[in-house]
Amino acid sequence: MDPIAVAFLAIGAAGLLALLLALVVGELGEFGHGDADGPFSLPAIAAFVGGIGFGGAAVTALVPDLPGVVTVLLAVLGGLLVALPLAAGAIRLSAALRDMPTEPTLTSSRLIGAQGVVVSGVPAGGLGEVRLSVAGQQLKYHARSEVPLPAGTPVYVVDTPTDTSVEVVSTAPDPGGTTP
Repeated sequence: MDPIAVAFLAIGAAGLLALLLALVVGELGEFGHGDADGPFSLPAIAAFVGGIGFGGAAVTALVPDLPGVVTVLLAVLGGLLVALPLAAGAIRLSAALRDMPTEPTLTSSRLIGAQGVVVSGVPAGGLGEVRLSVAGQQLKYHARSEVPLPAGTPVYVVDTPTDTSVEVVSTAPDPGGTTP
């Protein structure tokens, strides 16, 4: 195998190894500040180095036997053609992952206003169970109510006395038809 191709393959392997380490471990020590992003982030640099290496190796395999300097120059140019889009892709992917919206941590105060349904009947002043829909998930809580609520009653959370219990009121229409 051509020594120039081997050198470019080694450069590509080093870039790939740095990219894998960046994905698994994160930023490496002081190389690249933890807040670095854009073209100076470790994934972008690793993708750029890997692109130059593997792109350059591909070019050396495709060009005919030329003097060493010309082969290296063509390999570097071909590697740059591969490396620049890879680095740009790494920058965009890193930014997308970094800026991905997430739900805040679920706290008892976020339960107020949640809607759900009674799973186990709630006696007046006693405990029953409700299933609440919170942040797109179905969660079960102990429930209290001032009035008895049978299973299947739609409810609304008005208070959270503890982290594992809620106080609810019925949102079912009034059977007498007096609900506005």
